[in-house]
Amino acid sequence: MNTPIYTFVTRDDNSTVYAEVSKILLSTGHWKRLKRDNPRFNLMLGERNRLPFGRLGHEPGLVQLVNYYRGADKLCRKAPLVKLIKTSPELSDSCHWFPESYIIYPTDLKTPVAPATNGISHLKSNPKTDEREVFLASYCSKKESADGTVWIAKSSAGAKGAGILISHDANQLLEYIDNQGQVHVIQKYLEKPLLLQPGNRKFDIRSWVLVDHHYNIYLYREGVLRTSSEPYNSSDLQDMTSHLTNHCIQKEHSHNYGRYEEGNEMFFDEFRLYLLNTHNVTLETAILPQIKQIIKSCLSCIEPSISTKHLSYQSFQLFGFDFMVDESFKVWLIEINGAPACAQKLYPELCQGIVDVAVSSVFALNSSADSSSASSSPYSSSPSSTFTTNSSCSSPKLRGPLHVGPFTRL
Repeated sequence: MNTPIYTFVTRDDNSTVYAEVSKILLSTGHWKRLKRDNPRFNLMLGERNRLPFGRLGHEPGLVQLVNYYRGADKLCRKAPLVKLIKTSPELSDSCHWFPESYIIYPTDLKTPVAPATNGISHLKSNPKTDEREVFLASYCSKKESADGTVWIAKSSAGAKGAGILISHDANQLLEYIDNQGQVHVIQKYLEKPLLLQPGNRKFDIRSWVLVDHHYNIYLYREGVLRTSSEPYNSSDLQDMTSHLTNHCIQKEHSHNYGRYEEGNEMFFDEFRLYLLNTHNVTLETAILPQIKQIIKSCLSCIEPSISTKHLSYQSFQLFGFDFMVDESFKVWLIEINGAPACAQKLYPELCQGIVDVAVSSVFALNSSADSSSASSSPYSSSPSSTFTTNSSCSSPKLRGPLHVGPFTRL
């Protein structure tokens, strides 16, 4: 039997993904789980919003890796994502793949309000900005030109379909946010989505993306469509089962849940056939290139501010990117999840891929590896010797392999 040579702690009892990763690590015989408060670990599988980043990397002679990037929430919360996209020169093409969006604070929070003109300057120069005047100006302009009048308000920290209102009425949306008492995003609603047949139904696409400690970006080969059970009805904006594909809403409120797809999920193999047979297009040419470009743009934009390659500890992270497709096969980013769950049947492959890409690349299990290599041993005279420590930000990135199991580097 193998003698454990690496140690890890788990601090998130609710993550099904990292529960599976823990099982895989233990099954190798090379990993030992420590008590959650033991600081002498190689790997921390922590809870996203409660990670002790300031205490990582200070154990003498110990290489430490953690499963989240500090600062990644600027992508994974709705309001910070909107601000990032609107203020980053690198994302100047976002109007082609991110719906027009505005950050709205309740009036009782007395957040500075950006003027209807030159609102971006206000957004850039203030830590918090209420964009209601900018939104109203755009709303009125679109209403006059009949350029689509449906908008959706979403709580910045909301999940599972909570804190959402879809409406034609700008005042109704703003009043709703004021009554909710927390920051929301108002976003232009995609009024002409690509619909699934039979049933004339909406769907969104979840793609899983893994960023390793060298900030190589890997896309998981499988994706899943989360489908609606009810026909899309643009004249009834109150029927959430028609407009929102969240599992919890479909399962709880639709009498047709599971009628078309088991668990209201369609995987890529089935979607490929559907696109070819119904629309005579392929997933690989019509949709995936757009998805890959959006993922690379978003993650590359924040790399300088969250990369750990010059720190005394290292990070990796699994992201869930959610997309919609319109009737012209244009892909739109909806949101990014920093701690995504996974379709049940994908857990074994996805989690083994996380171990192979993100963990074993730091803590090698190859017994023939050079014993003096810090990457094949958790102990060395200098914990950071495993990683690039050149202070120059222009130092080249160490490129990972193009394919590792079910992951492909972008």
